[in-house]
Amino acid sequence: MNVGIIGSGFGARVVAPVFAETDGCTVTAVVSARDHDGVQALVARPDVDLVCVHSPPFLHARDVRLAIAAGKAVLCDKPFALNATEAAALFDEAQRAGVVHLVNFEFRREPARIAIAAALRAGAIGSPEHVSWSHISSGSRVPLRPYGWLFDAARGGGWIGAWASHAVDMLRFLFGEVDEVNNASRRIDVIERPDAQGVMRTCTAEDALSATLTVGGDVSVAIDSGFASTVTFAPRFTVFGSDGAIECAGNERVTLRRPDGSREERFAVTPDPGADHHHTAMRNWVIDVRDAVESGAASKGMPTFADGHACDLVLDQLRAAPII
Repeated sequence: MNVGIIGSGFGARVVAPVFAETDGCTVTAVVSARDHDGVQALVARPDVDLVCVHSPPFLHARDVRLAIAAGKAVLCDKPFALNATEAAALFDEAQRAGVVHLVNFEFRREPARIAIAAALRAGAIGSPEHVSWSHISSGSRVPLRPYGWLFDAARGGGWIGAWASHAVDMLRFLFGEVDEVNNASRRIDVIERPDAQGVMRTCTAEDALSATLTVGGDVSVAIDSGFASTVTFAPRFTVFGSDGAIECAGNERVTLRRPDGSREERFAVTPDPGADHHHTAMRNWVIDVRDAVESGAASKGMPTFADGHACDLVLDQLRAAPII
């Protein structure tokens, strides 16, 4: 399978090396999303089977449509589209073209989250009742990340697209559809950032989010997340159920806790401090992508443009929350 990758950031740094090391895959080209002629040439290449769109969100629709028009299978990064209306249109166009269409929710294939999903589906904690999810980091503040599209709401920037897209997808994957978004609020902790020329620019996209949701009919969820803190804490994801709880600390350890006080470790890994945390999930995910493209259809449980649209419906509600 020959892969063409659009994106000189995450696409070049993470996606291209993972495809290159995967049996049966060859990376034929990596082009910058801002090189429009290069993008068009890549998509038109007859030897490209899969186009991976890892351009900034405001260019996703352009690049996805080029791939669809060329009859290519397409993998689009998250957030899928700028809004749910755009997402619905892209999903419809891909369906009508009959191409394989996937969204890069690679953390469905992250080992710790696979362990959580297996425990929940085995009834290890009984009926899920509540989810607490905390993810606070200094990723954009220490050192200070310069101004770019990520901090511009009009271009699809913000922590909701960067992180909450993955969170919403994981909640849907584990528990079912998001029924309600309640008490959501956004923050901009760093209100100005220098651009590449050193000019101070006002940030319009949120860098933190708090919200409560209801998923799967009756599971409550509390989220507190941001990437502009002055310090970083290990993320913690806990599901409380009728017969116990299961906790994931730092994506490194999954522990089942029972009412009698006993504990059972379901997953543990020694972290590599120099590794990109996306790599393990991407390695697993890319194998699924390869198989889907070669067979001509996504298998059950693989996130498609339908999932991208469902996620964007929720993201639209979160983005409408007030900035406090």
